[in-house]
Amino acid sequence: MKINFLLLSMLIWLTYAAGVLAANTPSPVSPPTAPVTLDGNILFYMPGFKTISPQLRAERIADRIKMLAEEPYFEPEKITFVSDQISTDVMAGDTIIVSVLENDAVALGKDRAELAKQLGDQIRSAIIDYREKHSIQNLLLGALFALITTLLLIGFFYLLSRLFKLFELRFDAFISQRLASTRIRVFEFLIERTAFSVLKLIRLLIGVGGLYIYFSVILSFFPWTRTIANHLFGFLLDPIKQMGSDLWNQMPNFIFLLILALIVRFVLRVMYFFFNAIENGDVEFAEFYPEWAIPTYKISRILVLIFGLVIAYPYIPGSDSRAFQGISLFLGVLFSIGSTSVVANMVAGVILTYMRGFRVGDVVKIGDTIGRVTEVSLLVTRIRTPKNLEITMPNSLLMNNPVTNYSFAASEGRLIIPVSITIGYDAPWRQVHALLLLAAERTVHVLNDPAPFVLQTGLDDFYVKYELNVYLGSCEDMPRIYSELHRNIQDAFNEFGVQIMSPHYLADPQIAKIVPKEHWHQPPAESFKP
Repeated sequence: MKINFLLLSMLIWLTYAAGVLAANTPSPVSPPTAPVTLDGNILFYMPGFKTISPQLRAERIADRIKMLAEEPYFEPEKITFVSDQISTDVMAGDTIIVSVLENDAVALGKDRAELAKQLGDQIRSAIIDYREKHSIQNLLLGALFALITTLLLIGFFYLLSRLFKLFELRFDAFISQRLASTRIRVFEFLIERTAFSVLKLIRLLIGVGGLYIYFSVILSFFPWTRTIANHLFGFLLDPIKQMGSDLWNQMPNFIFLLILALIVRFVLRVMYFFFNAIENGDVEFAEFYPEWAIPTYKISRILVLIFGLVIAYPYIPGSDSRAFQGISLFLGVLFSIGSTSVVANMVAGVILTYMRGFRVGDVVKIGDTIGRVTEVSLLVTRIRTPKNLEITMPNSLLMNNPVTNYSFAASEGRLIIPVSITIGYDAPWRQVHALLLLAAERTVHVLNDPAPFVLQTGLDDFYVKYELNVYLGSCEDMPRIYSELHRNIQDAFNEFGVQIMSPHYLADPQIAKIVPKEHWHQPPAESFKP
């Protein structure tokens, strides 16, 4: 039992020692070789010899093969083999094409005579192929094919030009129709120019691609330039292969992004139907007004998109590269620096929406501007004045100015518009009150209930300030109502001989500055009816 144990231990030790010895024994290293080429095609590889490098030896052999291929009187079938104790030579008459040494055969793992015969057959086939490709017939065919390819290129560019002109006309009509049905007409020129620039870029890329393929094909027709053509095709195909490989490797990420996009789209559609139901009154919430529905949907949509982008970012191809991260950082800094006013306008737009200061269609006064609100967005508010001028105001400007909403008061029948006038102290104030109320009574759009009223707002040095206040049932066409009210005030005061002192009083005139009623229709106002 002990003997068997000792034998087993010795066997294990010997196996381990043999393994260590084998691991430390250097494996034979193949000597470096260099390719022998003819017309850009690799025929075989040759190692070096003593002080001659593989590259130099391969170049010399290639030069001799090319010289024989271009020699018209040399017959490839007459390649012979001569052996001695040192080498086996592949001969062309008295010229040695290549000498196969014993070391060459050992390095390539073949018999010397067998290797020499193999090299001779490859040289013979290469010379025949070289002469066939450089024959007059092949060169003429190459020229013919080059001419046909050139004509096809001319036809291709002609069709490309006609096709893009037709496409540009239809695209122009399409984008104009689409922009006409949207609210971004202010950016119509920018969007249209950008779209046409993209079309021109696509046309340029197609043209460059056509020229690239043309030169690759043309160069492949001639033996002297066929190598360049192969390189050109490689320049185009290698990136395509690499892109295809990268796309295949990124396929799981693309599937994840597709599923995420479908989920985000579904959530957005559910949100749209929900808020649309609130706007239409199908769904009601306490203290949540219907006009808040669409702005709230837009804000929620932005938040959902940002959340989806944050989730998708790690799965975007190239997102982990330094270039992608650098561009993202640059765009973030650029947006932070340049979007201060944009963010301020967006915040102001949100605040104005939920303040319910005005709605689309309301007549408002902002600063010195009076008009109807035609559009309210996150960035700007657009107002159309009574003279049909479209004024665009940043929302941040609205936050810093008082907003007077005439529509709210008019809808409840409590809209009051004031008219100020100054009359001298010699006119009884009761008469002035009566004249102002008479002018209000003659004005068509002024309400009788509630009744107009007059206030005396000031007792200045030379005149009294009176203010006529009238109620309107509608804020439509307020400038015309003011104009009619002013005309009636003038007529009433002239009719009863009361002089209006506005704007300044210097001295009492000898004759009162009034217009008698018989002079109200002086030419050319005979037929004037306000």
